[in-house]
Amino acid sequence: MAIARFPSIVLDCPDPGALATFYGKLLDWKVDISADWADIRADYGQCISFQQVDPYTPPVWPDQEVPQQMHLDVIVDDLDSAEAAVLGLGATKHDHQPGTTFRVFLDPAGHPFCLCVN
Repeated sequence: MAIARFPSIVLDCPDPGALATFYGKLLDWKVDISADWADIRADYGQCISFQQVDPYTPPVWPDQEVPQQMHLDVIVDDLDSAEAAVLGLGATKHDHQPGTTFRVFLDPAGHPFCLCVN
């Protein structure tokens, strides 16, 4: 049985609305913009989100001097049981927890990901 479902990609950026508008037009997906967050969503449900980060440093590709910046949000039914499951897989709960409807973890390589109930 899967612990989570329907991962969503979240891109860090300086202006979520501008980047969402770009990708929304590129993919012809619906754009939803708020103060420091934006989503684009396909008619079939897939979503890409954009998160404001200050100060933002763009990645240097293909060099890894400044690595690519993104994380996964995965949808779960119950935060407590999903937390126990991902900890059992080797994740670490991050000390900084900025919300109540999601929890931030680090994968075994240190990449952040979030368990979200909505």
